[in-house]
Amino acid sequence: MNAMTPIIQENLVDRLPPVRGSYTVAAPLKDMTWFRVGGPAEVLYRPSDRDDLTGFLKACPAGTPLTVIGVGSNLLVRDGGIPGVVIRLGRGFADFELIEADGETLIRAGAGLSDVKLSMKARDAGLSGLEFLRGVPGSVGGAIRMNAGAYGREIKEVLVTARWIDSSGVMGGSTVEELGFSYRHCAAPDDVIFVEALFRAIPGDRAEINRRMKQISADRTLSQPVTSSTGGSTFANPPGAKAWELIDAAGCRGLIVGDAQVSEQHCNFLINRGKATAADLETLGETVRQRVLETSGVSLKWEIRRIGVPDPQAGSLGDRT
Repeated sequence: MNAMTPIIQENLVDRLPPVRGSYTVAAPLKDMTWFRVGGPAEVLYRPSDRDDLTGFLKACPAGTPLTVIGVGSNLLVRDGGIPGVVIRLGRGFADFELIEADGETLIRAGAGLSDVKLSMKARDAGLSGLEFLRGVPGSVGGAIRMNAGAYGREIKEVLVTARWIDSSGVMGGSTVEELGFSYRHCAAPDDVIFVEALFRAIPGDRAEINRRMKQISADRTLSQPVTSSTGGSTFANPPGAKAWELIDAAGCRGLIVGDAQVSEQHCNFLINRGKATAADLETLGETVRQRVLETSGVSLKWEIRRIGVPDPQAGSLGDRT
């Protein structure tokens, strides 16, 4: 099977319900992910808004595989592509609104809004507390799903409630306590699609907020390969340790598989040097995990979400070095 040939249920798109959004058959996903690798979606669905998504989920044929993606920052799509329907939340889910409640200002943000834009909009409104999101690639929905964090803060510290729709089209909401957050984890069921969230922020000096955000941006540029095709932090930090230190101690800095490489700048980042396959990147990550286990006894856990199916004809471009 060629990497650009999806696994197709015969006439799947013909069995899907009418929508106001759009369907694309055999939609390339490579350019939708920061790694710039991966096969196509069997069908890509871009809902126009929340009602459109709800109607689709209620009428979608039972058993149809559904996968939700955001901006593709913390995502590795395998070379064989993704069977079923891939749902991508776009402009219809990128709203931003300030709400006054009980004497404080809350921020309502759509799940498709990028974390960086959320931090910038909060800054422009003179609201502090979300500056750390300047250093979090991805969108609001993904940040909730993985309790994203950076620079000493996590989503759970600023989230009030989240609205979601499950795979049957039922809408609901959860408080931050009900979502069962832990380090890089949310206990919400896998079939829940987050559509919006309410965040708490506090009034602050706009110039000081901007200064902190510029510092975060500068720190990222100095410490991370932000100009490379990468998926962000590859592995979660184990309790009491830092993943990058364990990777470095295992001799993996600069390690190469095919055209994928462990970043020399920050060795908890994998980078696509230009012609890597998803198989290259995943093999490299598993090689790093094995070497860290052998040298430290620690089993690193993937922070990057790996989805889709392998392409049996797409192997690594080269031997492990």
